Amino acid sequence: MSHDTFGHLFRVTTWGESHGPAIGCVVDGCPPGLPIGESDLQIWLDRRKPGGNRFVTQRKESDTAQILSGVFEGVTTGTPISILIANEDARSKDYGEIADRFRPGHADYAYFAKYGVRDHRGGGRSSARETAARVAAGGVARLVLGPEIRIRAAVVQIGPHRVSRERWDWDEIERNPFWCPDSTIAGTWEGFLDKTRKSGSSCGAVVEVHAEGVPAGWGAPLYGKLDAELAAALMSINAAKGVEVGAGFAAAELSGEENADEMRMGEHGPEFLSNHAGGILGGVSTGQALIARVAFKPTSSILTPRRTVDITGAEVEVATRGRHDPCVGIRGAPVVEAMTACVLADAFLRHRGQTGGGAFQPGRPGRL
Repeated sequence: MSHDTFGHLFRVTTWGESHGPAIGCVVDGCPPGLPIGESDLQIWLDRRKPGGNRFVTQRKESDTAQILSGVFEGVTTGTPISILIANEDARSKDYGEIADRFRPGHADYAYFAKYGVRDHRGGGRSSARETAARVAAGGVARLVLGPEIRIRAAVVQIGPHRVSRERWDWDEIERNPFWCPDSTIAGTWEGFLDKTRKSGSSCGAVVEVHAEGVPAGWGAPLYGKLDAELAAALMSINAAKGVEVGAGFAAAELSGEENADEMRMGEHGPEFLSNHAGGILGGVSTGQALIARVAFKPTSSILTPRRTVDITGAEVEVATRGRHDPCVGIRGAPVVEAMTACVLADAFLRHRGQTGGGAFQPGRPGRL
């Protein structure tokens, strides 16, 4: 009942705490015979690991993935894949002053109210450190999906500053420390985050993910909707406070004519003239790109003193020292990609299990 596992056929369990000896995951349900090595996971972990620039936490972790089981002679065996990631640079003494105080906006109080005990060292399980294990699992999921499905995330807003859709360039996210597809706004973010960081405060962000190459037919009505499961997975990420798919909340402002994704028949099947649905209709993929956005709240661990209470009920103030991301959304982009990959790998295996795979298309007999 501790709910550390997600997925149905492709199942992921994460374990470990921010300041324990290690964190990791167990991936169950991966088909046998897939070529895999630790380098296939490390490429994604390197994109998430801390200490890469001045805009993220300066905790130094190599985030080196070690595969302990489920792989033999370079291929998956079909048995559980256990992955370990050592914690190398925890500084638990930084959290001594908050051992009995609840950080406003953090999970401290909620965890204590539920369990009667909490790991104050970095937040324990509530720390974003746990997401490294998710990224490792996402590396396995990408191998299940294959190279035909491409999953990319970008930060599209930091604080009040948004990217320009007209200047969107996927190649640009590799050229700046923000996963930003707009070179112009990246400069604005740099100044804004420097000011935020130096003041001891933090800010929120929005991450957008695109999954291209997903065929039509994945997902299931009514209680296995692909968008519902994607939203649940993205909302499970630390500090996530909102998710929207496709046009999302903006769809409420559209007319029925504007919102309808009209179709015409193309050479390889129906072609959509727009994608307000974000690639999912009725909980089932349409063959268009899956598009979703996640809103991340500001980091709760800040230097500015905030009013709170302690475990005795006394009214106190708390300021959190240590090493923290001034904007968790920046390193959230690889985590959003990983969770999307895990959801899609699970959807693929379930679709194959129920239907044998493939999809029906208008004017074409049988499955493609």
